[in-house]
Amino acid sequence: MPPARARTKKVPLSSTASESRRGFFPFFQYASVVGVHVILVGFTALYLPQSTRLFGPLPVRKTDRPQSEFMEALTARPVVTAAWTLAGLCVLQVWWGTWVRKWYFEQNAHGTSEEIKITRANVKGVWFARLRATVGFALLATAVTHIVIVLFGAPLLSHHLQTGLLAATVAILTAFVPAFVFGYPTLASDTPALVNRLNWIRLFAELSPRNPVERIVVFPAVGTVVGAWIGAFPIPLDWDRPWQAWPLTPLYGSLTGYIIASLAALAVNSLKWLAQEQLRSVQPSTKYKTS
Repeated sequence: MPPARARTKKVPLSSTASESRRGFFPFFQYASVVGVHVILVGFTALYLPQSTRLFGPLPVRKTDRPQSEFMEALTARPVVTAAWTLAGLCVLQVWWGTWVRKWYFEQNAHGTSEEIKITRANVKGVWFARLRATVGFALLATAVTHIVIVLFGAPLLSHHLQTGLLAATVAILTAFVPAFVFGYPTLASDTPALVNRLNWIRLFAELSPRNPVERIVVFPAVGTVVGAWIGAFPIPLDWDRPWQAWPLTPLYGSLTGYIIASLAALAVNSLKWLAQEQLRSVQPSTKYKTS
């Protein structure tokens, strides 16, 4: 007797709408926005301090190492340069943090479409409260960063404003976006606070990001710290260049590290996304199965 032919029947999709959304990441939107973001960071660092010229002529300095007018605007008043840069980053990081927070929500959203819409509306409704809490955390991070910079050799009895502006810049590049996206860590004993605290430890102590949003946050933070540290190397050298004034080199080192690390996060996320798409394309369809 010939064997019975395998019957093919249509089986409902193996995942519900909510399961298919879980882990969703808008890669193309991210790639376009991060490109704009790094360009604006570079513009903030190099061109926003040029606005100093609008408020009067630059001080005339006698030096045997003349600079271009572009560099002179950046180095003539280091405090003003750092202040302009910080002001631009404050606005820019709020905009960038809003995007990353949106992607974090989309990546973790679950439930029916109506439930997701309600949750999304609730998340948008607490935007200002989250911003206010994040600003407070950034100020605390600035104070801690100031102490760390002094311990690493910054002037203790002078240049307080310069060190404070550098500390604020490093804090807003490293701590603002993570606190805005995940919520700042607390010492509370409830379960959400414990989970959030362990998440921060995993990300910034173990340096173990597991998904695109976490890489978007961790890579630039690490790059900022490394860039600021490397940027401090030229200061003690006896080159007698105007750009060696405190805190220009660690300031621009931190910005350079942030930009490079942001592009590195884009590269890693791109490779992983392409790999996932390749795996998805070669996997057999689960829409029909043989029984």
